[in-house]
Amino acid sequence: MDDLQENYRRAYGGRLGFGRRPALLLIDLVRAYFDPACDLYAGCEEALASALRLRAAARQAGVPVVHTHVVYHPHALDGGRFFQKALPLRHFLRGNPMGDWAPGLRPAEDELVVAKQHASAFFGTSLAATLTCWGVDTVILTGVSTSGCIRASCVDANAHGFIPIIPREAVGDRHPAPHEANLFDMDAKYGDVVSEAETLAYFQSLKD
Repeated sequence: MDDLQENYRRAYGGRLGFGRRPALLLIDLVRAYFDPACDLYAGCEEALASALRLRAAARQAGVPVVHTHVVYHPHALDGGRFFQKALPLRHFLRGNPMGDWAPGLRPAEDELVVAKQHASAFFGTSLAATLTCWGVDTVILTGVSTSGCIRASCVDANAHGFIPIIPREAVGDRHPAPHEANLFDMDAKYGDVVSEAETLAYFQSLKD
């Protein structure tokens, strides 16, 4: 079989690059993914730390920050097939403490919070319209999980005409295999996977 990298270079490998007007998205950074007692625990503390560093830099650069979380009606009336399929989503019924923000994370009053019921931050929400109104052309995606809500948001961001940028250190998953596979595929087809350092340098360039 062909080498994977060489195989994909035949068809993919293009870069979108950073745009001029970014927004930073912190996707589903809630307690459930960071509490070992929860079956959604993903051991992504390093991704959370990276996302918080990027948020601090975004604030300094005047980049808008958006937080998303999954919230369902107490009887899951708005859960749909996603709720039926993914059993751990029961932790996101309104009022469940597992849906609280992760340790060290609290949205500021001037940061938008988007409640969603599906994997993508864009599906069934007003996020795309809001970002368009703000003049945003680039979305920096951080949070969890790489193979789920990050990937779904990346694909939808691309479809809505935004440039998806995924800082590798700022996203996480419960296992390295789906994490790496989805980073590879997003980088090949939908957005640019970059380093935290590259993203921090980009934010700094917006201040210069």
